[in-house]
Amino acid sequence: MRTIIWLVLLFAFAVVAALMLGSNDGLASFYWSGCRLDVSLNLFLLVLVGSCFALVTAINAINSLISLPRRAREWRVAQRERSAQMALREALAEFFGGRYSRAQKAAQKALNIQSATPELAQDHSFMALAHLMAASSAHRLQDRRRRDEQLQLALSLSKRGALEEGARLLAAEWALDDRDAGRALELLGELTPGVARRTQALRLKLQAARFSKHSLEALRTARLLAKHQGFSKSAAQGLLRALAFEALDAARDVDQLRAAWLQLDGADRRDAIVAARAAQCAAALGAPEDGRGWLRPFWDDIGDLPVDERAALAEALVPVLPGVGAEWLQRLESAVQRFPRDKYLAYALGHALAERQLWGKARLMLEQVSDDRAMPVAARRRSWLRLAALAEQDGDMERRARCHEAAALLA
Repeated sequence: MRTIIWLVLLFAFAVVAALMLGSNDGLASFYWSGCRLDVSLNLFLLVLVGSCFALVTAINAINSLISLPRRAREWRVAQRERSAQMALREALAEFFGGRYSRAQKAAQKALNIQSATPELAQDHSFMALAHLMAASSAHRLQDRRRRDEQLQLALSLSKRGALEEGARLLAAEWALDDRDAGRALELLGELTPGVARRTQALRLKLQAARFSKHSLEALRTARLLAKHQGFSKSAAQGLLRALAFEALDAARDVDQLRAAWLQLDGADRRDAIVAARAAQCAAALGAPEDGRGWLRPFWDDIGDLPVDERAALAEALVPVLPGVGAEWLQRLESAVQRFPRDKYLAYALGHALAERQLWGKARLMLEQVSDDRAMPVAARRRSWLRLAALAEQDGDMERRARCHEAAALLA
C-alpha cells in the first residue's frame, strides 16, 4: 500500500514538473571576476535541489559516523537489558514450575547483569523484583538467612510504592509460614491504612490473630473480610461462629466471660448459636443466671427461629436451669404448644419442670426424650440421670438403678 502511494505521488510530481518546467524560458546568471555564466532556470533548480539533497546526505553520514560509538554503547545496553529481562522471566517460569534452585540462580543472573551495567543499575523496580524473586525461592528452599537478606535489599530499593507493599505482605506471609505470629502482626502493623484493609492483608491478619490466640481480634478481622466478600456467605457464618466460640471458651472465670460477651459484635450477640454457646460456658463457670439472661431475648421470639437454632437454644437452656423462675415455665409451655412435635423443646420443658419440682409432668416428658434415639446422646443421658434423681426423691431405688444403668449404656 505504501509503495502504491509513493508511485502515485511520483507520477503527480512528474506531471506538475512537466507542466511548470516545460514552458519555463527563464535564465539564471552568475557573475564572478568579470565573467558571466548563464544557465537555464530549470537546470539551476535541479542543481539546487540536488545540492541540498547531497548536503543533507553528507551531514547525516557524518553524524552517523560520529554517533557510532554512542549507538554501539546503546545497543550493548539494550542487549544486556534484554538478557536481564529474559533471566527474570526464566526465574518466574522456574518458580511457578516448582524448581526453586533454578529460579534462584536465574534471579541472581538477572541481578548480576543489571548490577554490571551502570545504565541499568538505576532501574530500582527491576532490581527489587529480582530480589523478591530470589527471596521467594530461598523461602521455598527453607533458606531463611538468604531470604531475609534478599528481602531487606528489595525493601531498600522500593521505597513508598507498590513493590514495598508487596514485599511487606510477602514478609508477613513468610512469618506465618515460620509460625511467628508476632512478627507477622508487626509487619502488618507497618502497612498504611489503605493497604491494611486489602483482602490479602486481612487474610494474613486473621491467620496471625488465630495463631496468637487473639480470638476477639480475629473475629473483628473476619467480620471485615466477610464485609469485603472475602468468604462465601455460609463459610463466613461458620468462621464467625467458630471465632466467637474460641473467644467465649477462652474465659477462665465469670468476669472474663462477661467481658468477652460484651466485646462481641452486636451481630454475634444476636446469633442464637453463639448465645447458646455463651450460656453453656456460663453454666460451666457456675453463672446460670447470666446464661439465662443471654438466652431470654431469643426465647421471647422462639417462633421466628429455624429448627437448628431452636434445638441449640433448648440444649443450652437445660444447663442453666438451676434457680429458674416460674416465668420460664410459661415461655417453655408456650413454645411447646406452638411446636408440639419439637422434641428439643420438650426436653427443655421436662428439665424445667423437674427443676421446679413438678415431678409428674417432668417424668412424663423426660421418659419420652430418654427413649428417643433421634435425640443426642448427651441429652438422653442427662434425662436418664434426672429421672434417676426423681426416682430417688420418690424412694424407688429399683427404678433409680434402672435409670442409672440406661444412662451408663449410652455411649
